[in-house]
Amino acid sequence: MTPQLEEARRLLRLARRVQETFDLLYPLPKASLAALGFNAQQAVEKSLKAVATLRGIEIRRTHDLTALVQGIENDGASLPLDIEALRRLNPFAVEYRYNDEIIPATSRDELREMLSVIIDWATNIIEASR
Repeated sequence: MTPQLEEARRLLRLARRVQETFDLLYPLPKASLAALGFNAQQAVEKSLKAVATLRGIEIRRTHDLTALVQGIENDGASLPLDIEALRRLNPFAVEYRYNDEIIPATSRDELREMLSVIIDWATNIIEASR
């Protein structure tokens, strides 16, 4: 196993762990959109970083999903969601954690769908490289 594959698998395990937290919160009516969005953003971020790592794409330390997507697309990979959809997750990384006024650009269900699609996509890429 190459170091890149090993690290990609580690990042994907971390993404799935965050997804588990999202899944625990999702059915709770009192779970805030900020908490759900934060966990969705974190899992998507780790999934994107897993794919970037596997492909040997240099990634800087960032929570900006747009930058991660651009790096992956510049390397020739295509994602199952467009960059605009993923850009809606960016504010959950920092802004919404410290701001009690959230103007949602997405719903709980959309968060769940984006998270699921990206983790499945990353899993398929990483598993295919074994």
